[in-house]
Amino acid sequence: MPGQGLSAAAPIGDDRRQRRAGGFVVPGSFTHGSAGQRVRWLSRGLEGGSVQSCNTFEAARL
Repeated sequence: MPGQGLSAAAPIGDDRRQRRAGGFVVPGSFTHGSAGQRVRWLSRGLEGGSVQSCNTFEAARL
């Protein structure tokens, strides 16, 4: 089941959406994170076993 979540998170990052829409990526305009960030944070949450382990609001680095 975790593999399905990671597979679902990867293609919906802001970077991938921008590339599909216009062919170029503008990281400063991201509102939901890149595909890599989404996968990394979901993985941290799954490995940590709690919502707090993937709390992006208190992270020093995204």
